[in-house]
Amino acid sequence: MKRQVVRMGGWLAAGVFVAFSAVAAAGELEDQGRAILEKNQKAVITVQMVIKQKFSAMGMGSQENENKEEATGFVIAPDGLAVLALSSTDPGGLLDNMMSSMGDMGDKFKMESNLSDVKMLLDDGTELPAQVVLRDKDLDLAFVRPTTPPPQPMAFIDLSAAGEAQTLDPAIALNRLGKVANRVCSASIERIQAVVRKPRTFYIPGNDPTHTGLGSPVFTMDGNPLGILVMRSIKGERQGAMAMMGGMGGNMLGIVIPVADIKEAALQAPQTPKPEEAEKK
Repeated sequence: MKRQVVRMGGWLAAGVFVAFSAVAAAGELEDQGRAILEKNQKAVITVQMVIKQKFSAMGMGSQENENKEEATGFVIAPDGLAVLALSSTDPGGLLDNMMSSMGDMGDKFKMESNLSDVKMLLDDGTELPAQVVLRDKDLDLAFVRPTTPPPQPMAFIDLSAAGEAQTLDPAIALNRLGKVANRVCSASIERIQAVVRKPRTFYIPGNDPTHTGLGSPVFTMDGNPLGILVMRSIKGERQGAMAMMGGMGGNMLGIVIPVADIKEAALQAPQTPKPEEAEKK
């Protein structure tokens, strides 16, 4: 009996140790996330724009609308160059791919988008007139710059030390919330569900409901930037009515484009134009 009591005591001690270890690990994860937020939140911005859309579809004729929209992006250089998801500024490409699976209705669908009055809203409330200087449809990336060079270096996320992740690794995503939340910067703990290696590497985050949105920068737990959340879409095969009623046929997916692709695309972004050149555009 004495030997059994000692053995049960050992199992109990082991269980308590595991429980405390789990709590400590969870607390460490949260502490790391808060440190990443504190270090990088000033570089996470709201990009405000007016989007004028013109679209036509079978049986609907042509229609136009104009809306003021906001999207999350983040500054990647001290001169103000920032990156965001192209689909948050121009959803036309996504809708074209979605409609491609809808037969004749999809073939007749056309959409054009034009941007105007682009502004970068900074962490301290400063508004900087800006312009889109580069679009990469393959990566779903758009780059914006202030139309006038900032008087002093801007807070930015340093992409020189890129992180990597494996399946089931935790990650931290930052996002600017809307006006209703005073555009505060939020942080979410995400988990990488899959890593795609070909034809190019990208990460697939989990689909748990969080405040992570398109344009959110994503970090590994050691604080290195992993990439940006964008929308990947492909043209779908034509489907019957039942398949279309079930959704989009799996031809759209939120993914994290790695830092290496952001850096490569950013090399093509033109420099901030001189004031007299900006006025002509």
